[in-house]
Amino acid sequence: MFGLFKKKSEKEKLQTQYEKLLKEAHSLSTTNRKLSDQKVFEADQIMKQIEKLT
Repeated sequence: MFGLFKKKSEKEKLQTQYEKLLKEAHSLSTTNRKLSDQKVFEADQIMKQIEKLT
C-alpha cells in the first residue's frame, strides 16, 4: 500500500522495457524472423544501458 505512489527508478523502467521487447521477439519468432531479430537487438541495447547503471 505504501508503494502505491513510489516512482520507478530508471533501472526498473529499463528492466520492464527489456522484458517487453523479449516477449515481443518471442511471439514474432514464428512469423517474422527479421523483426524478431531486431527486437532482440533492441533488448540487448537496453541491457547494456542497465549494466551501465549498476
